[in-house]
Amino acid sequence: MGIPLVLCKKNRILLKELTKTDFKLRYQGSVLGYLWALLRPLMMFAILYIVFAKLLRFGNDIPHYPVYLLCGTTMWSFFTECTSQGLQAMITRGDLIRKVSFPKYIVVVSSTLTAVINMLINLFVVIVFALINGVTPSWTWLLVPVFLLELYALSLGISFLLGAINVRYRDVMSIWDVLVQALFYAVPIIYPISMVAGTSALAAKVILANPIAQAIQDIRFNLITTETTTTWNFLDSWALKIVPIIVVIVILIWGSLYFRKRSKHFAEEI
Repeated sequence: MGIPLVLCKKNRILLKELTKTDFKLRYQGSVLGYLWALLRPLMMFAILYIVFAKLLRFGNDIPHYPVYLLCGTTMWSFFTECTSQGLQAMITRGDLIRKVSFPKYIVVVSSTLTAVINMLINLFVVIVFALINGVTPSWTWLLVPVFLLELYALSLGISFLLGAINVRYRDVMSIWDVLVQALFYAVPIIYPISMVAGTSALAAKVILANPIAQAIQDIRFNLITTETTTTWNFLDSWALKIVPIIVVIVILIWGSLYFRKRSKHFAEEI
């Protein structure tokens, strides 16, 4: 019993050190340093708000739309950063993998945890901005971590799956970048689901079946306004309502198993 406990402790220490190193290296040499963890999503929010809220008049029917938009961009940035860093983790840590024997999943998890740190910093900003904008605190705020965990589980599953493939086929990162650009418009970050539902109820249902959209809408519902359209209050079938959750579970299990299967060849292929 002693050996597994020692190994488990070593893995926790390694995970902690790799996470700290990844977070520090990401902003090393930058003039603004850690402030970029705040500035990047805020700059993206500012651009989207000016273009879509002020010029195109999106979100007039959504209470606290500026906070609604900031929350969406923050969660989207978390997903994209998490998957991007996790996907490249094995290549980035190639020297370490070739020299030291340890569970390879730690490298991917440590890379994604740096995205979690950034997200928590930005979530604090969202909450402060929400209070300034007049959002009333509610007990439903306690449910937000559940959906953050769901979004992280999805990101981790994708990172495991694509990260393992990326070791052998380096085109995966470029393909994923293109898919993420397309996916941005398939998730209701800028536009409300009600706008889509007004044109096509089927299209709105397909969008809400996407676990990224489902998680972000649920976070908005519980954190900002109950007028947010979610999977739970829009879809009429329980079979459809649980589709996003099933997708997350399948991707996480599939990604983990595939990563485990391929991990014994990483040192040779990197």
